[in-house]
Amino acid sequence: MLGIEGNLGDSINTVQRSWVFLILHLKFLSLFPSFFTQILFLFFDLTTQDPLRILKMVKICCIGAGYVGGPTMAVIALKCPEIEVAVVDISVSRITAWNSDALPIYEPGLDEVVKKCRGKNLFFSTDVEKHVSEADIVFVSVNTPTKTQGLGAGKAADLTYWESAARMIADVSKSNKIVVEKSTVPVKTAEAIEKILNHNSKGIDFQILSNPEFLAEGTAIQDLFNPDRVLIGGRETPGGQKAIEALRDVYAHWVPVDRIICTNLWSAELSKLAANAFLAQRISSVNAMSALCEATGADVSQVSHAVGKDTRIGPKFLNSSVGFGGSCFQKDILNLVYICECNGLPEVANYWKQVIKINDYQKTRFVNRIVSSMFNTVSGKKIAILGFAFKKDTGDTRETPAIDVCKGLLGDKALLSIYDPQVNEEQIQRDLAMNKFDWDHPVHLQPMSPTSIKQVNVVWDAYAATKDAHGVCILTEWDEFKTLDYQRIYDNMRKPAFIFDGRNVVDEAKLRAIGFIVYSIGKPLDQWLKDMPAVA
Repeated sequence: MLGIEGNLGDSINTVQRSWVFLILHLKFLSLFPSFFTQILFLFFDLTTQDPLRILKMVKICCIGAGYVGGPTMAVIALKCPEIEVAVVDISVSRITAWNSDALPIYEPGLDEVVKKCRGKNLFFSTDVEKHVSEADIVFVSVNTPTKTQGLGAGKAADLTYWESAARMIADVSKSNKIVVEKSTVPVKTAEAIEKILNHNSKGIDFQILSNPEFLAEGTAIQDLFNPDRVLIGGRETPGGQKAIEALRDVYAHWVPVDRIICTNLWSAELSKLAANAFLAQRISSVNAMSALCEATGADVSQVSHAVGKDTRIGPKFLNSSVGFGGSCFQKDILNLVYICECNGLPEVANYWKQVIKINDYQKTRFVNRIVSSMFNTVSGKKIAILGFAFKKDTGDTRETPAIDVCKGLLGDKALLSIYDPQVNEEQIQRDLAMNKFDWDHPVHLQPMSPTSIKQVNVVWDAYAATKDAHGVCILTEWDEFKTLDYQRIYDNMRKPAFIFDGRNVVDEAKLRAIGFIVYSIGKPLDQWLKDMPAVA
């Protein structure tokens, strides 16, 4: 579709307005014969104004209504009211939720944005083919999970859903389209997608762009409103550059142009993997340091503060924890490892593997500390788990360290009582029953009725979770865990009462004054813990 940008005012006479009306009802200007188009442009020339700057594509479709597609398209709709935005997904339950008062994902500020635009220029639908066919720009935001079998299993990205989306786009398209990679994909994916589209194009022109997301869950809406950068990669051809300009114009509605970075396709694809690898590397670095702090009596918070004051390093992502999680870090680093191996770079692959190994080590170390501190066994003991999401302000549990911690405790026959303000029992039970790397496949391919683990009880109150517990594990840094009545919790726990703070959110001195035995990652050890082995 084409629309008019800006107020043309009195500068267009009646005859010129009639041409505008005609053009508005044509889906693409390319439908005109080239000579007629040139005549129209000459006729439509408003002194010095370029008609190509007046005519803009105004229909966008996003395939995939998940954590990336839903929020991103909602903000585009809010900031570009003249653009019609459709978010499509084959999951009826997910689309139904997007059209209800209970959105399928929790993200601060998302509800308000969706309600402002939904039904006006933002639509959620399961009619995938219709909206893809009508769109000028198609974002693809489908899952790219780690392969679970076959070549590259355990490291390579599974592009099954991306390939299916590309073939569908080619099948239903009747007009030229810009296809945008919004999912995190391996470098050179665009080349494969181009081949699929061009071999099934039926004369239609497809331009492929890479526009990776850099959202942090919990702050996604603010990240979209005020991004550090928007990255757009495209082919270094006239068509590719025009496609980049078209997408750049969408973001330029609210993003300063100097924050919109335009690169070639491969740089954009690799930049996303590199960014996540660098961030995960910082977390693994400070977590490795936390183990040394415990061994020497140093305080990792003080070390991180001192290191972060160096302007060459900076303070972000230097908080020690039980480990990183989420949909991107581990998956993207494993993908990066596989790409390095395939390109004959084993030393580089091994370097990035170590980031994952330290993350796994941190979770194992945390479980070992719990078991060894509690007389070398948690069998039959109630352990309260406060927080299951991989970080605060999200209900996302993909690759959350809580899964590995809980599985480690269940392996020693602990009885778990779990509380998270945004994660329900079905999701927790599914996560604990799921095989590794199955989490990022569509929900309809996951077990719908997971076998309930009898040692797990999910409650909706922190005080119920901790009542009669032998120990408390804090695995998500929810703000409410900082202000709990810990005296009340202590009074209702078995003695000795343990707190294992995997996020360093509590004041260990105050808790020790109450009577708790406290373990905080990377902090000087409680005297009790000094007398216990570090590994069970």
